[in-house]
Amino acid sequence: MHAFDVLGDPVRRRILELLADGERTSGAITDVVRAEFGVSQPAVSQHLRVLRESGFASVRAAGARRFYAVESGPLSEVDAWLDRFRRMWDQRLDALGTELARGRRAARGPAGGGRTRPAGSGTDPDETDSSVRES
Repeated sequence: MHAFDVLGDPVRRRILELLADGERTSGAITDVVRAEFGVSQPAVSQHLRVLRESGFASVRAAGARRFYAVESGPLSEVDAWLDRFRRMWDQRLDALGTELARGRRAARGPAGGGRTRPAGSGTDPDETDSSVRES
């Protein structure tokens, strides 16, 4: 099964999200998935089997309990495939960063001028305050 076929199912993606936080028992995974998706325990077991057989997850037995963990190999392959598209995103994100920095500089005012003060702040001797009347 192709990696994107495995990842195309929202239940399997959710299981991988749970496993990304660390190893979990099959019972803990089943509880979350059943609550969120309303699927049966056998259906969750089937999804775990697909993840295991496709190399996305591994399982280890500890007594009667089964602990599942995410495996990075297939995810690295997906990441490598996405890399050609990431270059487009990176260029656009770099351009956005440049525009944001330009906007911050423009908001600060002219270079070396520091922050501008609001009119009537009393810090500029040439400034007249309309609340002060000359006699």
